[in-house]
Amino acid sequence: MKTLSDQAIGTAHGKIILIGEHSVVYNEPAIALPFPAANVEVRIKAIEGESKIFSSYYNGPLASTPASLYNLKHTIEMICEDLNADLSGMLITISSLIPPERGMGSSAAVATALIRAIYTFFDYSLDNETLLYYIGVSEKIAHGNPSGLDARITSGTQPVYFIKSQTPQTFDIEVTGYLIAADTGLTGQTREAVHDVAQLLKKSKRKTKLLISSLGSLTVQAKKAIEEDDINELGMILSKAHRHLSDLSVSNEKLDLLVQTALKSGALGAKLTGSGRGGCMIALAKSFDQAKHIASELINNGAVETWIHSLGVNTHE
Repeated sequence: MKTLSDQAIGTAHGKIILIGEHSVVYNEPAIALPFPAANVEVRIKAIEGESKIFSSYYNGPLASTPASLYNLKHTIEMICEDLNADLSGMLITISSLIPPERGMGSSAAVATALIRAIYTFFDYSLDNETLLYYIGVSEKIAHGNPSGLDARITSGTQPVYFIKSQTPQTFDIEVTGYLIAADTGLTGQTREAVHDVAQLLKKSKRKTKLLISSLGSLTVQAKKAIEEDDINELGMILSKAHRHLSDLSVSNEKLDLLVQTALKSGALGAKLTGSGRGGCMIALAKSFDQAKHIASELINNGAVETWIHSLGVNTHE
């Protein structure tokens, strides 16, 4: 099948859990945001012969893709079969600024960008339902039983307020400010952290239930603060959430250091994001200059990478 051009591009972005991690497991609400500051681009160029993949993990023929990228290989093969398109003749280059295993939706974002690029390459329109379906195919191979949240956030443009087993609700960001994310350089420990919270619930039921319930209440308050453009209130809520997550044993020394560094550097609030025990933390700033200063201090205190994303009506800088 002919394409309109010799090259097609697909893009996607990362995601940030603003608040509600861990408590969401126990039917409390959580909020996740699209995070365009960390993005993925997939380019597909027409070549002669068998298809190839170029990425930071593997460079070589599509047919010889290693097990770690089988989710992408299978998704490519499935789409080509469904579109009755030739599986050969593609040079697929994957460029990602989203670190893997940090709770930022890396695998879903790569799948999103890849699917968009393939559809553009073969000159097919792609509706959102089809996109989410194929992301789900990839994510099931990568993670076993994904919630679907990463797929929605990395492919969408609005924050999502969600409760387990309920349809996620999108809403607008009205708050004016900047979100800084910083990578600890350590992979998140999702399974261990979730298990330990469950064990804590058995050992200290009343206190743990109170912490989980309070995290749920803070999430409701955070949504209200966002909708009312109250960035100072949102900052206080995020910091309180981090203290609760610390009490649930899902923070660690590196995360606590970076949170304290951000607060000492003028952040309105700061907390870990995602499963904890590694991964990333986030901080809130009122101005871009303040956000740059906080990001610089985070690097000086051990963060391996930082990103700055404007919220609300700000223009990303």
